[in-house]
Amino acid sequence: PTLRLVHKYPDMMPKLRVDKGAIKFVISGANIMCPGLTSKGATIHDECDEDEPCAIFAEGKEHALAIGITKMSTADIKSVNKGIGVDLVHYLNDGLWQATK
Repeated sequence: PTLRLVHKYPDMMPKLRVDKGAIKFVISGANIMCPGLTSKGATIHDECDEDEPCAIFAEGKEHALAIGITKMSTADIKSVNKGIGVDLVHYLNDGLWQATK
């Protein structure tokens, strides 16, 4: 789904919340590292398996800022806490966002 659809139906997919420090990297298209999901301010709202689509929210923000595919389960993200946790596929202001105005 696109972010515009997730903004209309925010509970349609599992949610992960990154901390404030990760926001600028996510909206630049960077993949999400595990520490960005496990640090203070970040929250794993829903449990996910590996290779599961999820909506990425930001600390202090109401709407999703990206959609990604988990590289490992949320249990592994918490326990390993290093490396890439989520591969981004769509983020605010990318080509897909611009094309669906």
